[in-house]
Amino acid sequence: MKNLLKAVIASFLVLGLNPSAIQAQSTSQEYITKGPENGKLIIIGGSARSEIFRQKFIEYAGGKDATIIIVPTAQGEENIKRRDPNYERLKAPFIQMGVKNIHVLNTEDPKVANREDFIAPIKKATGVWFTGGRQWRIADGFLNTKAHQEFNKLLERGGVVAGSSAGATIQGSYLARGDTQTNTVMMGDHEEGLGFLTNVAIDQHLFARNRQFDMFEILDHKPELLGIGLDENTGIVVHGDWFEVIGESYVVMYDGTRWSAERDTVYKLPEGSREFYMLKEGQKYDLTNRRVIQN
Repeated sequence: MKNLLKAVIASFLVLGLNPSAIQAQSTSQEYITKGPENGKLIIIGGSARSEIFRQKFIEYAGGKDATIIIVPTAQGEENIKRRDPNYERLKAPFIQMGVKNIHVLNTEDPKVANREDFIAPIKKATGVWFTGGRQWRIADGFLNTKAHQEFNKLLERGGVVAGSSAGATIQGSYLARGDTQTNTVMMGDHEEGLGFLTNVAIDQHLFARNRQFDMFEILDHKPELLGIGLDENTGIVVHGDWFEVIGESYVVMYDGTRWSAERDTVYKLPEGSREFYMLKEGQKYDLTNRRVIQN
């Protein structure tokens, strides 16, 4: 592939044309941000108190007769054993909403996530819910495994993946706060998410923990990424290449622009700027073109 690209660039030089146009086109394809073509994502900034999140999750999964998977791995094995060893508290909110077919899949061992008996329930499921905790634990257990492949296949057949807090960040391609020592390090020892939403870094608990400027630590090193910050009890529903905000607070966009709702204008920001803008419930965003969808 590299030799082919060199040959094409050489032919452009012979013709007196600028090969940078080819380079730019090739590179730009790598930097497209979009969700699954068929399925949906629900990405929540933590403390998902509102019923709207589970209601939409169950609706998109196919209703009360749906088969869903809950992944509590981010909580850590010791915490689960101490607080909820039989997963009763974990299942309770979904049972209360009428869902009967619930499976819990929990592992930090990729060997387990590659076993056929472990991934069998995912093949029949239409929804997956990732809980909060530490997102690197999910990466340790599931990244690039057969279970990860089955999550993607679930989305391909029109299912839904949802997650809150750590379960939100893991859905991005870049794993913000993925350090095993502390959650205050933005670029830690784990930097790859499950990538259901491509070319993006996702942060959570934004205003509740005064994190709204932390995203720039990532974007300074990876300016090609789209940054999304989610406050608590607030989320986005991703439909392919666009999303809609749901919940009580705000979603913060770090896309190199400043959008003025009053003026209906998007202002391009200078390099190194520390500006962002906020979206509220009902507002929509074009992921591919990185701009607010008006009306």
